[in-house]
Amino acid sequence: MPLPSGRLVRGRGLREPDPDGPDPEFALYVVASELFGGPWEFRWVEWADYGLPADPAAMRRALVEAWERDGRERVEVGCMGGRGRTGTALACIAVLDGVPADQAVEYVSGTITRTRSRPKSNASSSPGSPDRAVGGPVGRAGLGGGVAPAMECREEG
Repeated sequence: MPLPSGRLVRGRGLREPDPDGPDPEFALYVVASELFGGPWEFRWVEWADYGLPADPAAMRRALVEAWERDGRERVEVGCMGGRGRTGTALACIAVLDGVPADQAVEYVSGTITRTRSRPKSNASSSPGSPDRAVGGPVGRAGLGGGVAPAMECREEG
């Protein structure tokens, strides 16, 4: 996914076959249980499907690291399905890259070409929905719920 700065970050579903192209040099995996044996360096943040990150501060640190490293390395972000948690993490990274928080989910959705249809749902009513995580309760915990949290992330690095 291209970011406004020109950086590229790859989102993927870990249940899917490896994507075409070179392997990442660094990855952020947002899944319920820790992964083992990856051939490249990665960070794991505990995040159950349809939930929120278990440790919002750890999630923010991992997002900032992925964004910073994306300026010089191939970075991948993934969860098991490659949609909800991955899309939410990509939206938070987009906020760090300058996309307004209230536009980040739409930016990610409009930027990624999907090869399968996306089910329609009332995402804003789900506790772990991308809109709520980027601009709602988790965002207020520092994941990117507006300009101030994103600026705080930039200043910590």
